[in-house]
Amino acid sequence: MEKDKVYRAIGLMSGTSLDGEIDVALIETDGCSFVRPLRYMAYPYDLAVRDKVRGCFGKLERDPSIDEAEKCVTDLHIAAVRALGEDADIIGFHGQTITHDPDNQFTWQLGDGQKLAQATGVSVVSDMRQNDIKSGGQGAPLLPLYHQALFSEHDKPVVILNLGGVANITYIGQDGGLVAFDCGPANALMDDFMRARLGVDFDKNGELASKGVVQDHLVKTFLQHPYFKKAPPKSLDRNAWSVDCVRYADDEDGMATLLDMTVSGVAQAMKHLPQRPVHIYAAGGGRRNTFLIDTLAEGLNVPVTSIDDLGWNGDATEAEGFAYLAVRSVLGLPLTLPNTTGAPEALTGGVLHEAGKK
Repeated sequence: MEKDKVYRAIGLMSGTSLDGEIDVALIETDGCSFVRPLRYMAYPYDLAVRDKVRGCFGKLERDPSIDEAEKCVTDLHIAAVRALGEDADIIGFHGQTITHDPDNQFTWQLGDGQKLAQATGVSVVSDMRQNDIKSGGQGAPLLPLYHQALFSEHDKPVVILNLGGVANITYIGQDGGLVAFDCGPANALMDDFMRARLGVDFDKNGELASKGVVQDHLVKTFLQHPYFKKAPPKSLDRNAWSVDCVRYADDEDGMATLLDMTVSGVAQAMKHLPQRPVHIYAAGGGRRNTFLIDTLAEGLNVPVTSIDDLGWNGDATEAEGFAYLAVRSVLGLPLTLPNTTGAPEALTGGVLHEAGKK
């Protein structure tokens, strides 16, 4: 691949919230300042796969359950690319995170990149976190450079708040400078609670949470977690907290409290930013939770709206980002920076699986 050329790239993302869908996005990009989203689709998968993946969370060594889950994850991503039915020069394959432990320089994303390349006939870049984390970085968040490209012509300072399983922010200063890190839990705890208590996947529009009373003592305990005292760059594992923290609360109060924990984590994160942002744009599934968005805006005293208001698709942003990073990877450009992951220097990354090789 050549610099100063526009490429068609497919990005694939399956988040830790296990929402039952693989995000598939097609973009055109030069891997630098030019990005044009072309198409997005959500490819669904069934509950059996979700349970297999959930059973692998936190594991550090391969075993038969890992092999089975990885096969399912890979096969689903093959099917998702085929369902998209678009030609591309490269695929950015994030895989499915099961464990993220940057303090021990370990992160694990399930998925067989070579199998995906052979099955689709398109070369694949996978394992985009590994080089950063093995070099002493956090391995996350990975999308700040994509956010920087998207927001090159917008008012700043601005924050892009991704509300996936974990909440993370990208701060873009007036000079285009970046600060990025994980804030705390987002959808993971709330969705886990809804499945455990009510057998549904999520709290639509925050309706249950809006009826509850926040248990302030539980939020206070939550905020005593040492993570909030750490200066960024920093990142989290999806299972840094569990719903056990609200086990004695009723359904409404439990959800209200978990939602307030998400808001409180973002509020703590704002203290680490160089300047107050003029706007916060929310991406990821959590942006649809209208009660969460309204509570964030009230608690932070900053306008908070969906990234869709800018004409983009907040469901597609992460998948688009991995398509963008795949192009940067094959061009040898940085994927991470010292001020986004704590890497010792600007680092490229990713493993290239060429379609014609076995």
